[in-house]
Amino acid sequence: MLLNFFKRKPPPPPVPLGDGGRTEALLKRLEWTVIKRLDGLLQGDHRTLMRGTGLDLADLREYQHHDDVRHIDWNVTARLQTPHVRVFTEDREMAAWFLLDLSPSVDFGSGEQRKRELLQGFVGVVARLISRHGNRVGAMLYGARGVAAVDTVLPARGGRTQVLRLMGLLDAPADASPKAPAHGPTRLADLLRIAALSLRQRCTVFVVSDFISEPGWERPLGELARRHDVVAVRLLDPLERELPDLGLLTLRDAETGEQLLVDTHDSGFRQRFARIAAQREARLRETLARAGVDALELATDDDLLEAVQRFVQLRRQRTDPRRSAVQPGVAA
Repeated sequence: MLLNFFKRKPPPPPVPLGDGGRTEALLKRLEWTVIKRLDGLLQGDHRTLMRGTGLDLADLREYQHHDDVRHIDWNVTARLQTPHVRVFTEDREMAAWFLLDLSPSVDFGSGEQRKRELLQGFVGVVARLISRHGNRVGAMLYGARGVAAVDTVLPARGGRTQVLRLMGLLDAPADASPKAPAHGPTRLADLLRIAALSLRQRCTVFVVSDFISEPGWERPLGELARRHDVVAVRLLDPLERELPDLGLLTLRDAETGEQLLVDTHDSGFRQRFARIAAQREARLRETLARAGVDALELATDDDLLEAVQRFVQLRRQRTDPRRSAVQPGVAA
Protein backbone atom coordinates (compact mmCIF):
# COMPACT_ATOMS: atom_id res chain seq x y z
CA MET A 1 0.00 0.00 0.00
CA LEU A 2 1.23 3.50 -0.83
CA LEU A 3 0.06 4.70 2.58
CA ASN A 4 2.94 2.84 4.21
CA PHE A 5 5.45 5.14 2.54
CA PHE A 6 4.10 8.27 4.19
CA LYS A 7 5.72 9.49 7.35
CA ARG A 8 3.31 9.84 10.25
CA LYS A 9 2.76 13.36 11.45
CA PRO A 10 0.63 13.34 14.61
CA PRO A 11 -1.10 16.56 15.65
CA PRO A 12 0.18 18.67 18.54
CA PRO A 13 -0.83 17.72 22.09
CA PRO A 14 -3.32 20.47 23.05
CA VAL A 15 -6.22 18.57 21.49
CA PRO A 16 -6.51 14.85 22.34
CA LEU A 17 -6.67 12.61 19.28
CA GLY A 18 -7.25 9.14 20.68
CA ASP A 19 -5.42 6.93 18.18
CA GLY A 20 -3.37 9.54 16.30
CA GLY A 21 -1.93 7.00 13.88
CA ARG A 22 -5.36 5.81 12.86
CA THR A 23 -6.54 9.39 12.34
CA GLU A 24 -3.49 10.18 10.22
CA ALA A 25 -4.02 7.06 8.11
CA LEU A 26 -7.70 7.88 7.60
CA LEU A 27 -6.94 11.41 6.45
CA LYS A 28 -4.25 10.15 4.04
CA ARG A 29 -6.69 7.63 2.62
CA LEU A 30 -9.28 10.39 2.10
CA GLU A 31 -6.65 12.58 0.45
CA TRP A 32 -5.78 9.82 -2.02
CA THR A 33 -9.22 8.37 -2.72
CA VAL A 34 -11.42 11.48 -2.62
CA ILE A 35 -9.59 14.82 -2.41
CA LYS A 36 -7.04 14.05 -5.13
CA ARG A 37 -9.81 13.05 -7.51
CA LEU A 38 -11.83 16.14 -6.61
CA ASP A 39 -8.98 18.44 -7.68
CA GLY A 40 -9.90 17.85 -11.30
CA LEU A 41 -13.54 18.61 -10.59
CA LEU A 42 -12.87 21.82 -8.71
CA GLN A 43 -10.10 22.96 -11.10
CA GLY A 44 -8.78 25.32 -8.47
CA ASP A 45 -12.23 26.76 -7.76
CA HIS A 46 -12.17 26.22 -4.00
CA ARG A 47 -14.47 29.21 -3.61
CA THR A 48 -17.26 26.89 -4.70
CA LEU A 49 -17.34 25.50 -1.16
CA MET A 50 -17.70 28.80 0.67
CA ARG A 51 -19.53 32.05 0.04
CA GLY A 52 -18.14 35.13 1.66
CA THR A 53 -18.87 38.84 1.90
CA GLY A 54 -15.61 40.29 0.61
CA LEU A 55 -15.21 43.76 -0.85
CA ASP A 56 -14.94 42.76 -4.53
CA LEU A 57 -18.26 42.88 -6.37
CA ALA A 58 -18.65 39.75 -8.49
CA ASP A 59 -22.17 40.00 -9.91
CA LEU A 60 -25.72 41.24 -9.52
CA ARG A 61 -28.77 39.00 -9.45
CA GLU A 62 -32.45 39.15 -8.55
CA TYR A 63 -33.32 39.09 -4.87
CA GLN A 64 -34.31 35.71 -3.38
CA HIS A 65 -36.38 35.32 -0.23
CA HIS A 66 -33.37 34.10 1.82
CA ASP A 67 -30.97 36.91 0.78
CA ASP A 68 -29.52 39.48 3.16
CA VAL A 69 -31.40 42.73 2.61
CA ARG A 70 -28.20 44.64 3.39
CA HIS A 71 -26.88 43.49 0.00
CA ILE A 72 -29.71 45.01 -2.05
CA ASP A 73 -28.41 47.41 -4.71
CA TRP A 74 -31.02 50.15 -4.53
CA ASN A 75 -29.82 51.99 -7.66
CA VAL A 76 -30.16 48.89 -9.84
CA THR A 77 -33.44 48.03 -8.13
CA ALA A 78 -34.85 51.47 -8.97
CA ARG A 79 -33.78 51.24 -12.63
CA LEU A 80 -35.06 47.71 -13.25
CA GLN A 81 -38.08 47.90 -10.90
CA THR A 82 -37.05 44.52 -9.50
CA PRO A 83 -35.00 44.01 -6.31
CA HIS A 84 -31.40 43.01 -7.07
CA VAL A 85 -28.63 42.06 -4.67
CA ARG A 86 -24.87 42.33 -4.92
CA VAL A 87 -22.85 39.12 -4.97
CA PHE A 88 -19.33 39.45 -3.61
CA THR A 89 -16.25 37.37 -4.09
CA GLU A 90 -15.07 35.53 -1.00
CA ASP A 91 -12.52 36.89 1.39
CA ARG A 92 -9.15 35.22 0.98
CA GLU A 93 -9.37 33.90 4.50
CA MET A 94 -12.68 32.77 5.88
CA ALA A 95 -13.85 30.47 8.61
CA ALA A 96 -15.97 27.37 8.26
CA TRP A 97 -17.64 25.88 11.32
CA PHE A 98 -18.93 22.35 11.65
CA LEU A 99 -21.85 21.86 14.05
CA LEU A 100 -21.73 18.10 14.60
CA ASP A 101 -24.47 15.99 16.12
CA LEU A 102 -22.80 12.96 17.75
CA SER A 103 -25.85 11.74 19.64
CA PRO A 104 -26.41 7.96 19.89
CA SER A 105 -28.74 7.84 16.88
CA VAL A 106 -25.76 8.78 14.71
CA ASP A 107 -24.05 5.52 15.73
CA PHE A 108 -26.62 3.54 13.75
CA GLY A 109 -25.86 1.81 10.47
CA SER A 110 -27.48 -1.20 8.81
CA GLY A 111 -24.58 -1.91 6.46
CA GLU A 112 -20.81 -1.66 6.48
CA GLN A 113 -20.85 2.01 7.49
CA ARG A 114 -22.49 3.83 10.36
CA LYS A 115 -23.77 7.38 10.11
CA ARG A 116 -20.96 8.46 12.44
CA GLU A 117 -18.31 7.10 10.06
CA LEU A 118 -20.05 8.82 7.16
CA LEU A 119 -19.97 12.04 9.15
CA GLN A 120 -16.26 11.67 9.86
CA GLY A 121 -15.39 11.04 6.22
CA PHE A 122 -17.44 13.95 4.90
CA VAL A 123 -16.16 16.39 7.52
CA GLY A 124 -12.58 15.28 6.91
CA VAL A 125 -12.81 15.82 3.16
CA VAL A 126 -14.59 19.17 3.27
CA ALA A 127 -12.42 20.51 6.12
CA ARG A 128 -9.27 19.55 4.24
CA LEU A 129 -10.47 21.12 0.99
CA ILE A 130 -11.27 24.34 2.83
CA SER A 131 -8.23 24.56 5.12
CA ARG A 132 -5.55 23.92 2.52
CA HIS A 133 -6.44 27.19 0.78
CA GLY A 134 -5.74 29.33 3.83
CA ASN A 135 -9.19 29.20 5.40
CA ARG A 136 -9.86 28.24 9.00
CA VAL A 137 -12.08 25.45 10.28
CA GLY A 138 -13.61 25.00 13.72
CA ALA A 139 -16.21 22.72 15.26
CA MET A 140 -18.83 22.40 17.97
CA LEU A 141 -19.67 18.85 19.01
CA TYR A 142 -22.98 17.83 20.53
CA GLY A 143 -23.09 14.61 22.54
CA ALA A 144 -19.43 13.68 21.98
CA ARG A 145 -19.04 12.68 25.65
CA GLY A 146 -22.33 10.87 26.05
CA VAL A 147 -24.28 13.88 27.34
CA ALA A 148 -27.11 15.62 25.49
CA ALA A 149 -25.28 18.95 25.33
CA VAL A 150 -22.58 20.86 23.48
CA ASP A 151 -19.57 19.41 25.26
CA THR A 152 -16.62 20.10 22.93
CA VAL A 153 -15.57 23.22 21.01
CA LEU A 154 -12.57 23.30 18.67
CA PRO A 155 -11.56 26.92 17.92
CA ALA A 156 -11.19 27.79 14.24
CA ARG A 157 -7.64 27.44 12.92
CA GLY A 158 -6.06 26.61 9.58
CA GLY A 159 -3.81 23.90 8.25
CA ARG A 160 -3.75 20.14 7.92
CA THR A 161 -2.95 19.69 11.61
CA GLN A 162 -6.23 21.35 12.49
CA VAL A 163 -8.08 18.84 10.32
CA LEU A 164 -6.29 16.04 12.17
CA ARG A 165 -7.41 17.52 15.47
CA LEU A 166 -10.99 17.65 14.30
CA MET A 167 -10.98 14.11 12.95
CA GLY A 168 -9.33 12.89 16.14
CA LEU A 169 -12.21 14.27 18.18
CA LEU A 170 -14.61 12.34 15.95
CA ASP A 171 -12.60 9.12 16.21
CA ALA A 172 -13.46 8.45 19.85
CA PRO A 173 -15.40 5.16 20.00
CA ALA A 174 -19.00 5.36 21.12
CA ASP A 175 -20.48 2.87 23.58
CA ALA A 176 -23.25 1.16 21.62
CA SER A 177 -23.89 -1.50 24.27
CA PRO A 178 -27.55 -1.98 25.27
CA LYS A 179 -26.39 -1.65 28.88
CA ALA A 180 -25.01 1.83 28.30
CA PRO A 181 -26.84 4.60 30.20
CA ALA A 182 -29.52 6.42 28.26
CA HIS A 183 -28.28 9.58 26.56
CA GLY A 184 -31.60 11.37 26.61
CA PRO A 185 -33.40 12.92 23.64
CA THR A 186 -31.37 15.11 21.31
CA ARG A 187 -32.05 18.84 21.45
CA LEU A 188 -30.56 20.18 18.25
CA ALA A 189 -31.90 23.62 19.10
CA ASP A 190 -29.33 23.91 21.91
CA LEU A 191 -26.46 23.42 19.45
CA LEU A 192 -27.86 25.95 17.01
CA ARG A 193 -28.53 28.59 19.68
CA ILE A 194 -25.02 28.29 21.11
CA ALA A 195 -23.56 28.62 17.63
CA ALA A 196 -25.66 31.72 16.93
CA LEU A 197 -24.38 33.35 20.12
CA SER A 198 -20.76 32.33 19.59
CA LEU A 199 -20.17 32.97 15.88
CA ARG A 200 -19.97 36.73 15.57
CA GLN A 201 -18.38 37.10 12.14
CA ARG A 202 -20.11 35.80 9.06
CA CYS A 203 -18.88 32.34 8.10
CA THR A 204 -19.93 29.12 6.42
CA VAL A 205 -21.68 26.75 8.82
CA PHE A 206 -22.16 23.03 8.21
CA VAL A 207 -24.87 21.50 10.38
CA VAL A 208 -24.21 17.74 10.17
CA SER A 209 -26.93 15.67 11.83
CA ASP A 210 -29.58 13.03 11.21
CA PHE A 211 -32.09 15.63 12.49
CA ILE A 212 -33.66 13.07 14.82
CA SER A 213 -34.31 15.59 17.52
CA GLU A 214 -36.91 17.10 19.77
CA PRO A 215 -38.89 19.83 17.97
CA GLY A 216 -37.92 23.46 18.27
CA TRP A 217 -34.73 23.55 16.17
CA GLU A 218 -36.41 25.05 13.11
CA ARG A 219 -36.45 28.66 14.29
CA PRO A 220 -32.83 28.69 15.59
CA LEU A 221 -31.71 27.27 12.24
CA GLY A 222 -33.48 30.04 10.36
CA GLU A 223 -31.96 32.67 12.64
CA LEU A 224 -28.49 31.20 12.10
CA ALA A 225 -29.02 31.23 8.32
CA ARG A 226 -29.91 34.92 8.32
CA ARG A 227 -26.40 35.78 9.46
CA HIS A 228 -24.30 32.95 8.05
CA ASP A 229 -24.07 30.76 4.97
CA VAL A 230 -25.58 27.53 6.31
CA VAL A 231 -25.46 24.04 4.80
CA ALA A 232 -27.59 21.31 6.40
CA VAL A 233 -26.00 17.89 5.90
CA ARG A 234 -28.51 15.19 6.76
CA LEU A 235 -27.25 11.71 7.65
CA LEU A 236 -29.56 8.79 7.03
CA ASP A 237 -29.67 5.01 6.70
CA PRO A 238 -31.86 3.02 4.26
CA LEU A 239 -33.54 1.20 7.17
CA GLU A 240 -34.84 4.53 8.43
CA ARG A 241 -36.92 4.77 5.25
CA GLU A 242 -38.12 1.21 4.81
CA LEU A 243 -38.03 -1.96 6.92
CA PRO A 244 -37.34 -5.41 5.43
CA ASP A 245 -39.33 -8.53 6.29
CA LEU A 246 -37.29 -9.98 9.18
CA GLY A 247 -40.09 -11.27 11.41
CA LEU A 248 -40.26 -10.26 15.08
CA LEU A 249 -37.69 -7.63 16.05
CA THR A 250 -36.93 -5.75 19.23
CA LEU A 251 -36.20 -2.12 18.39
CA ARG A 252 -34.36 0.04 20.91
CA ASP A 253 -34.25 3.82 21.01
CA ALA A 254 -30.54 4.57 21.29
CA GLU A 255 -31.17 7.86 23.08
CA THR A 256 -33.91 7.02 25.57
CA GLY A 257 -33.37 3.27 25.97
CA GLU A 258 -37.04 2.54 25.22
CA GLN A 259 -37.65 -0.86 23.59
CA LEU A 260 -40.47 -1.95 21.31
CA LEU A 261 -41.31 -5.37 19.87
CA VAL A 262 -42.52 -5.15 16.25
CA ASP A 263 -43.57 -7.71 13.65
CA THR A 264 -41.85 -6.77 10.40
CA HIS A 265 -43.52 -9.76 8.73
CA ASP A 266 -46.72 -7.70 8.81
CA SER A 267 -46.83 -5.98 5.41
CA GLY A 268 -49.32 -3.43 6.71
CA PHE A 269 -46.89 -2.40 9.45
CA ARG A 270 -44.04 -2.05 6.94
CA GLN A 271 -46.21 0.08 4.67
CA ARG A 272 -47.23 2.36 7.55
CA PHE A 273 -43.59 2.67 8.59
CA ALA A 274 -42.55 3.64 5.04
CA ARG A 275 -45.42 6.13 4.74
CA ILE A 276 -44.60 7.84 8.05
CA ALA A 277 -40.90 7.95 7.12
CA ALA A 278 -41.73 9.55 3.76
CA GLN A 279 -43.95 12.14 5.45
CA ARG A 280 -41.18 12.97 7.91
CA GLU A 281 -38.70 13.42 5.06
CA ALA A 282 -41.07 15.71 3.19
CA ARG A 283 -41.59 17.87 6.29
CA LEU A 284 -37.85 17.99 6.94
CA ARG A 285 -37.04 19.08 3.40
CA GLU A 286 -39.75 21.73 3.54
CA THR A 287 -38.41 23.02 6.87
CA LEU A 288 -34.85 23.29 5.55
CA ALA A 289 -36.02 25.09 2.43
CA ARG A 290 -38.10 27.50 4.50
CA ALA A 291 -35.05 28.25 6.65
CA GLY A 292 -33.13 29.29 3.52
CA VAL A 293 -30.31 26.75 3.82
CA ASP A 294 -28.72 24.39 1.32
CA ALA A 295 -29.43 20.74 2.09
CA LEU A 296 -27.30 17.71 1.29
CA GLU A 297 -28.51 14.18 2.07
CA LEU A 298 -25.87 11.53 2.84
CA ALA A 299 -26.88 7.88 3.16
CA THR A 300 -24.71 5.20 4.73
CA ASP A 301 -24.66 3.31 1.44
CA ASP A 302 -23.47 6.38 -0.50
CA ASP A 303 -20.07 6.63 -2.16
CA LEU A 304 -18.24 9.49 -0.42
CA LEU A 305 -16.70 10.83 -3.63
CA GLU A 306 -20.09 10.97 -5.35
CA ALA A 307 -21.61 12.61 -2.27
CA VAL A 308 -19.00 15.38 -2.24
CA GLN A 309 -19.47 15.84 -5.98
CA ARG A 310 -23.18 16.40 -5.36
CA PHE A 311 -22.26 18.94 -2.72
CA VAL A 312 -19.91 20.79 -5.10
CA GLN A 313 -22.62 20.86 -7.76
CA LEU A 314 -25.11 22.17 -5.22
CA ARG A 315 -22.75 24.99 -4.23
CA ARG A 316 -22.11 25.93 -7.83
CA GLN A 317 -25.83 26.23 -8.41
CA ARG A 318 -26.11 28.31 -5.25
CA THR A 319 -23.35 30.76 -6.25
CA ASP A 320 -24.28 30.99 -9.94
CA PRO A 321 -27.96 31.89 -10.37
CA ARG A 322 -27.71 31.13 -14.12
CA ARG A 323 -27.27 27.43 -13.28
CA SER A 324 -30.44 27.11 -11.22
CA ALA A 325 -33.56 29.23 -10.88
CA VAL A 326 -34.65 27.56 -7.63
CA GLN A 327 -32.88 28.33 -4.35
CA PRO A 328 -32.04 27.17 -1.78
CA GLY A 329 -30.99 23.80 -3.14
CA VAL A 330 -31.37 20.22 -2.03
CA ALA A 331 -28.96 17.51 -3.13
CA ALA A 332 -30.09 13.95 -2.51
